[in-house]
Amino acid sequence: MAVQSTLRHSAAEEAIATFVEKYGELIRTKLRSTSKTTRLLCTLALATSIILAGEGTRRKWKRKREERETGRKLVRTNSWLHNKDGSRTIYVPYKDGTSKVVISSTKPLTFEAHRRLFLNPPRVSGLGDGHVPAAQTKPGLNLAFLHQFLSLMSIMIPRWTSKEAGLLVSHGAFLMLRTYLSLVVARLDGEIVRDLVAGNGKAFLLGLAKWCGLGGFASYTNAMIKYLESKVSIAFRTRLTRYIHDLYLNDNLNYYKLHNLDGGVGQGADQFITQDLTQFCAAAANLYSSLGKPFVDICVFNYQLYRSLGPLALTGLLSNYFLTASILRKLSPPFGKLKAVEGRKEGDFRSLHARLIANAEEVAFYGGAEMEKTFLNKEFKSLKNWMEGIYMLKIRYNILEDFILKYSWSAYGYLLSSLPVFLPAWGGLGGATEVAGATAVKGGRERERMKDFITNKRLMLSLADAGGRMMYSIKDLSELAGYTSRVYTLISTLHRAHANAYYVRGRENELYSLSDVQGTIQKGFDGVRLENVPIVAPGLWPQGGEELLESLSLIVRRGDHLLISGPNGIGKSAIARVIAGLWPVYRGLVSRPKNNGEDGIMFLPQRPYLSIGTLRDQVIYPDGEADMREKRKNEYDLKRALEQAKLGYLPDREGGWDTRKEWKDVLSGGEKQRLAIARLLYHEPQYAFIDEGTSAVSSDVEGLLYETCKEKGITLITISTRASLKKYHTYNLVLGLGERGDEWEVQRIGTEREKMAVEKELHDLRERLAQVEKWKKRREEIETELNKVWVGGQEEELGAPAYVVGEEQQKEEEQDRQTEAEETQDEYQEAQSRVMSDDEGDETETEEQRTGTEGSGIVV
Repeated sequence: MAVQSTLRHSAAEEAIATFVEKYGELIRTKLRSTSKTTRLLCTLALATSIILAGEGTRRKWKRKREERETGRKLVRTNSWLHNKDGSRTIYVPYKDGTSKVVISSTKPLTFEAHRRLFLNPPRVSGLGDGHVPAAQTKPGLNLAFLHQFLSLMSIMIPRWTSKEAGLLVSHGAFLMLRTYLSLVVARLDGEIVRDLVAGNGKAFLLGLAKWCGLGGFASYTNAMIKYLESKVSIAFRTRLTRYIHDLYLNDNLNYYKLHNLDGGVGQGADQFITQDLTQFCAAAANLYSSLGKPFVDICVFNYQLYRSLGPLALTGLLSNYFLTASILRKLSPPFGKLKAVEGRKEGDFRSLHARLIANAEEVAFYGGAEMEKTFLNKEFKSLKNWMEGIYMLKIRYNILEDFILKYSWSAYGYLLSSLPVFLPAWGGLGGATEVAGATAVKGGRERERMKDFITNKRLMLSLADAGGRMMYSIKDLSELAGYTSRVYTLISTLHRAHANAYYVRGRENELYSLSDVQGTIQKGFDGVRLENVPIVAPGLWPQGGEELLESLSLIVRRGDHLLISGPNGIGKSAIARVIAGLWPVYRGLVSRPKNNGEDGIMFLPQRPYLSIGTLRDQVIYPDGEADMREKRKNEYDLKRALEQAKLGYLPDREGGWDTRKEWKDVLSGGEKQRLAIARLLYHEPQYAFIDEGTSAVSSDVEGLLYETCKEKGITLITISTRASLKKYHTYNLVLGLGERGDEWEVQRIGTEREKMAVEKELHDLRERLAQVEKWKKRREEIETELNKVWVGGQEEELGAPAYVVGEEQQKEEEQDRQTEAEETQDEYQEAQSRVMSDDEGDETETEEQRTGTEGSGIVV
C-alpha cells in the first residue's frame, strides 16, 4: 500500500503555484467567454506567427550558411563580389571562418571638393603660394598646421552622422564620466580619512565598501577610454587609407606618375602610406584625450578649488599655468621638425631594404653584398646619429619638465592648501569654516581640516595631472605637426597628379615639363595613331624632359602588324609608354582603343609581372575570379590558353588552379614570358604591344606563339631587336637613323626597296671580307718593322721589348682580329639568309606589295 508523502512545499513554491492557478483560471474564464470565431482566428494567428517565425529563422540560417560558403570560396579564389551601387564586398579570414567587408569607392565629386583644400589653401594659412609643400618642409605649431589638420579631419570625419563621429561622442562621454568619478573619489577619500581619524569604524568600513565599488566602475571607465581611443585611431586610419588608395590606384596611373614624373614624395610613398599614416592617426586619436579631457578637468577642478580655497588660490593656479606653459614652450626643442626629418630618414632606410629584397637575385649574381651592406650601414648610421641627437635634446627638456610638473607643482599645491588655515579671510569655504570656530564635537575642527585637506590634495593631484598632460601635450602637438605635414604632403601630391595641376606662377614653363603638356589623347579609335608626336623622356617636376624623337607620325590599322626596331636606348619602349599614357603627350595627337584588355589594347612589358595569389590569378591578371565569371570563361578556357602558350603542364605540376606560391621565384624566365602570352590569349585584345616579350623563348616556340596570336585576330606591335621576327610582321619602324640617331623610317617588309637595302648590306660585307687577307699581310709587315732596330748604323733584328708589345697583348690582338672576322662572316651569312627568305616571299608577293606602302594601314 502506497504511503502518502509527508513532504511539504516551501512558501516560494506555494506562492508560484497560487500565481499560476490564479492567472490560469483567469485565462480559462476569458476563453470561455469568447466566441468560437474569435478563438479560431486567434489560433490561426498563433499558428501563422509560429510558421512565419520558423520560416524566417530557416531563411536566416540558410542565408548565413550560404554566406559562409561564399566567403570560403572567395577567400580560396582570391576574389570579391560586385554590388549594384558600385561597391565591392570582400571576405577576409577571421578566426575559424570569414568576415565580410564592404568597400565603397570615393566619389569623384569628393575629390573635386577636397582639391581646393590641398591645392589652393587660403593665404592666411601660410600655404597659399600655389605649391604643394615638399616632404622636407619644416612643420610647426602655426596656422599652416591648423589648416592641414582640419583638412585631414574633413576626410576622417566626412559627416556628423558617420561612425567616426559616433565613436568620438562615446569617447567624450566616457571622458566626462571619468572627470565626475575623479570628483567623487576625491570627496570619498576625504571622508574615509576623516572617519579613520575620528575612530568611526562603521562609517570607515562603509566608506571602504563604496571605494571598492567605485573603483570597479572607474576601472571599467578607464578601460573603455583606452578601447575607444584605439577604435577612433583605427577608424581614422581606415578612412584615410581608403581615400589615399582611391587616389593612388586608379585609371590615371597616379601610382606610376607619383614616383616617375612628379617626385613630390621621392621614392618613399610606402613610408608615407604605412608608417607615417599610422603614427598620425594614433597621435590624432590621442589628441582628443590628451587635450580635451585635461581642459575639462582643469575647468571643473579649478571651480571646485575656487569654492574650497577662494579666489586667491584660483589666481595662483592660473598664473602658474601660464608661467609654466611659457617656460616650457620657450625651452622646448622643435619636436615637430625633428620628427618629420626622422620619418624621412626612416623611410629612406626602409626603401633601401625593400630595394635589396626586390633585387636580391641580381645582387647575389654580382656578389654585391658588401656594397649593399655599406649603403645600408651608412643610411642606418645617419638615422642613428639623428635619433641620438633627439634623445640628447630630450634629456634637458625632460629634467626641466619633470621638476616643474611634479615637484614644483606639488609644493605649490601644499602652499595653496594651507590658505584656509593661515589666511582664512582668503580661504573660501574652508576659511569660512575656520572663522566660524570649532564644531560641537570635540576635535571636530582637526577632523574637518583633515577632510578638507585630503579632498583638496586629491583635487590638486588630479589638477596637476591634467595640467601635466596639457603641458606634455605641447610635445605631442609638435610631433603631431610633423606627422600632419607628411600626410598632408602625400595627399596634396596625389591630388596634383590626379588633376594634372602643374603650373608655375611668376615664370615661364620649362620646355617639355609637366606644365608644358599640350598634346591630346583620343580613346575610342579603332587602331593606333600618332600625329606629330615628339617622344620625350620626362624629367621630374619641374624639370623638362629629354627629346628622343622630334616628331613621329604613323597609323596602325587592324591586321597591320608592326615591328619597332633600332639600337638600344633610342626610344623603342618610350613609344609604348606614350601610347599607354604613362608618359605625357607633349605635342600632337595620340589615338588608341578605349579599353585595356578584351576588345581593346593590351601592353606586355619587358619584365613580366607576376602578382600575388593563385595560379588562376596569374593567367587572368588584372581580372579577378568574379570578372572571369562575368566574361563567361572558366578553367577550361584558361587551360586552353596555357596550352597555346606551351604551358599546359603548369596546373598539374603546381598542384591546381588554387595553388598559392611566390610565382616570380617558381617560374623560369621563359615560363614567365610565355605566361604573359597566355594572359594575352585569355584577354584576346584587338591590339597588343609586346616589348621584348619573347627574348627568353627559343626561336621555334617564339614563332608558334606569334602565329597563334595572329590567328586569334590580335594585331601585334612588337618592340624587338631580333631580325627573325620580321617574317611575322607587315611593317618595320626603324629608329636611330641619321647622323644624330634621331630619324626614323617605316618600311614595308618584303618589298623591293628592302631587298635592295639588304643587297647593299651584303655588298658591304663582301668588301670587308675581301680585305681580311690584305689586313693580315699589312699586320705582318708592321710587326716585322717593329722588330727591327738600328744599332751602330746596321740593322739588327731583335726581340720585341716587353714595353712595346708583350706576348699576352699580341695574343689578345690576334683573338680580337679573329673574332671580328668571324662576326663579319656571321653577318654575311645572316644577310644572305634574309635575301633568300625575301626571295621566297616574293613568289607570293602581290602587286600592291611590289609598289610600296600605297593603300596600306601605315601612313607616314
